[in-house]
Amino acid sequence: MTRMGDLLGPEPVLLPGDPAAEAELDASENPSLVAAAHPSASIAWAVLAEQALDADQAVAAYAYARTGYHRGLDALRRNGWKGFGPVPFAHEPNQGFLRCVAALARAAEAIGETPEYQRCLDLLDDCDPRARGELGLS
Repeated sequence: MTRMGDLLGPEPVLLPGDPAAEAELDASENPSLVAAAHPSASIAWAVLAEQALDADQAVAAYAYARTGYHRGLDALRRNGWKGFGPVPFAHEPNQGFLRCVAALARAAEAIGETPEYQRCLDLLDDCDPRARGELGLS
């Protein structure tokens, strides 16, 4: 496993998936019901946040994204993350957390929370320098 270019840095964190939540979302289940049934699944919160952003509901998006972000931080810590180090976007189970961070950035920008927006961009860059591009953020 590479350390994304930093040979002395920590190993990348590869979160376990949540097959039940992912299957329900893939089957077009209501993401609110999926989040209620699987509250630790960041992917469900990411979908809710993205839908709220698409509907111009920045405050709701912020709340959904923040919830998924915190649930993702909990999962990262349980899997050895120390608050820094690679969280590769290419590993699909990591994408729920990273999508929440991106949605939080977008929502923060929409409500004028510029410092939070920048912190989210910095976190994405720290987790995986390719994540911003993959998530449509410049």
